Amino acid sequence: MPLNRQPNLVDPDGFYEELIDSQRGLTEEQAEMMTSRLLLILANHIGDRAVLSQALQLARGETTPA
Repeated sequence: MPLNRQPNLVDPDGFYEELIDSQRGLTEEQAEMMTSRLLLILANHIGDRAVLSQALQLARGETTPA
């Protein structure tokens, strides 16, 4: 399954707001830990190593993942 790079969130602004709100009141370290846990939870949900590898490459700024 290829990585879906098309907009796919029903309410992207609402999700972004919820993400920011979820970190309100946390220290920088706590917010980083929460973000790391969220990433691992979503990676587990996706489950496809090829898709996850493509996402990692894109996150690093590589615009044409293998």
